[in-house]
Amino acid sequence: MERGPAIFTGVVFVLFGGGLLAWTATQLRYRRPVAQGVSPVASATVASVAAVLALAVGGWCLTQV
Repeated sequence: MERGPAIFTGVVFVLFGGGLLAWTATQLRYRRPVAQGVSPVASATVASVAAVLALAVGGWCLTQV
């Protein structure tokens, strides 16, 4: 991978994962639904897994520089 695109992609994934994780935690803290019309446990689990995966992919991209 070239340096520029790897850094950009890694930063985008890290920002998205961090933002999604922070938003999910905030929603859970105030007992608000993470997704409308879905089980609160299932939506929080899916959102948390997606956030952690995005953080992992972003970290991987940044280590490949």
